[in-house]
Amino acid sequence: MTQVADGDVWTEQTKNMLKAELKRRGLGYEGLAERLKKQGTHLSVRALTNKISRGGFSAAFLIQCLTAIGCKTLQIESS
Repeated sequence: MTQVADGDVWTEQTKNMLKAELKRRGLGYEGLAERLKKQGTHLSVRALTNKISRGGFSAAFLIQCLTAIGCKTLQIESS
């Protein structure tokens, strides 16, 4: 497992939550990009992949993605 600096723990956790929700729904970045486009957010699959891989996205973007994929609840686990 990759070591994460203390300041990056929240970023990593947020990124992993979004990826897990996509996986639960059998969606990849292409499917997410299509759904975001229907909401008016136009991102290429590559731009979306980079944004999620970096993990430094806003809470607004996270909620936008979760809404686009139909996520109604999100369980946050503490370490």
